[in-house]
Amino acid sequence: MDSASERNAPTALDRLIGRISPRWGLARYHDRLRLTRAYEAAAPGDSWRPRRAGASANTDHRADAAIIRSKARSLVQNVPYIAAALRGLVAHTVGTGIVSYPKTANDTLSTLYARWCAECDADGQRDWHGIQAAAYRTMEQDGEVLLRLRPRLSTDGLAVPLQVQLLEIDWLDGSKGVTPGSLAGVAEGNMVVNGIEYDRLGKVAAYWLYEEHPGELQVRRTLRTLSRRVDARWIIHLFAPDRPGQGRGFSRFAPVISRARDLALYEDAELARKNLESRLGVLLSGDASLLGNDNGGAPSEAGGSAKDLGQLPSGGMMQVPAGVNITTVAPNPAPGYVDTVKMQLHLIAAGIGVPIELMTGDSREAGSFSSVRARRQEFRLEVEAMQWLTLVPRLCDTVWRAFVQAAIDSGKLRPGSYPADHSTPKWEYVNPQQDAEAEIRLISCGLLTISESLRRRGYKPAEVFKEYQQDMDQLKAAGLLPILLTMLKGGNAAPSAAAAMADMND
Repeated sequence: MDSASERNAPTALDRLIGRISPRWGLARYHDRLRLTRAYEAAAPGDSWRPRRAGASANTDHRADAAIIRSKARSLVQNVPYIAAALRGLVAHTVGTGIVSYPKTANDTLSTLYARWCAECDADGQRDWHGIQAAAYRTMEQDGEVLLRLRPRLSTDGLAVPLQVQLLEIDWLDGSKGVTPGSLAGVAEGNMVVNGIEYDRLGKVAAYWLYEEHPGELQVRRTLRTLSRRVDARWIIHLFAPDRPGQGRGFSRFAPVISRARDLALYEDAELARKNLESRLGVLLSGDASLLGNDNGGAPSEAGGSAKDLGQLPSGGMMQVPAGVNITTVAPNPAPGYVDTVKMQLHLIAAGIGVPIELMTGDSREAGSFSSVRARRQEFRLEVEAMQWLTLVPRLCDTVWRAFVQAAIDSGKLRPGSYPADHSTPKWEYVNPQQDAEAEIRLISCGLLTISESLRRRGYKPAEVFKEYQQDMDQLKAAGLLPILLTMLKGGNAAPSAAAAMADMND
């Protein structure tokens, strides 16, 4: 009898009650069956017990996030395919930047924003699109990143008196966690959880930041433990929440850290084994002193002295003294290494959420053209979800609003509403000809505008149209427009081209 049948069998008490009253006994038996677990995973016999069952996302973060973050950083620094996966994510999600522009054409605002993008970095290392890429990279690696809005003086000579400072999440004092009103500097009724201060309604009110990066070598010990309150309106906390009520983020690499570490250890062991396989060992029996070539009496692992046989000629024969027997030792290779690594890499790529060829650079594992296209399409949907559900609303829109407000406050822009649209980087085509024809059809059907198509490719439509106009004017002035039209028709209007040339000669 199997375990399920044993659990469902009538007990001695069921049978006793059934003898007294069959109706009561049957009702008891059926009521007891209704108490049986509907899901086998919830059965008492299942020995798996998840750690910290029922803990909130913030509790899990406080316990695990710091060590996960340090391990993820180590993997990115030391494991090539993990670093390649992160580079691929950044290239496809941010690329050369998510372009913001006003919904209503405004030359003053566009010019002002272009100037500000070039000088917005408080550290003076990147433009705004470079900050986007660095912020997203850090968010995926560490799970979260901070961007601090820094108001500047009008005398600083900036297009708009505002800059952005990119900060690692280490700046946030995660040890700060208090109940309402129990810490100096916390507003009455507010609560601090993992370094983030919330008001009575649960809205983020402030962040508690260290004076310096706690991991900096030259930081004084007092500054490592000293944190102060920074109002939330000056902080952008960029992360992708997965659970309701989650206040901080986890590294994208969290599900694959252990597997990637074990695979790296396996690769190191295999490399060491291959190194041993490439060496030829020789066992001597008999009187080894007859060989004469002593390497100085270095003891061997067997307890004797190791002998140097000298250079062994390829394809040659050597005579050894009588009484000396030589046996070569060549370790046998262990099969299955390549298949094991491939399988583990597929699992790691799935855990990170990238195509296998993006992580390894080996397109042979991608399969057929159809499978490549299907996987790329799935990856594109995941990337677009990250762009439009996290980066655009939490980063690009927030910075745009701060920029506009700073421009208005400084008198560079008239008061008013200036909403923005955003264009994400274009996708490289798997089949350029087919995909280009499909995009032309979308434009001809009105499902895609020419301007949006240009923005997806990183071009500014106004500049492209202006350049088109200049080209047309120059072609008309030179009388070359008919020839260009002939060339675009593929030579089908050769007589017209000849006539145009004759007119030009006249």
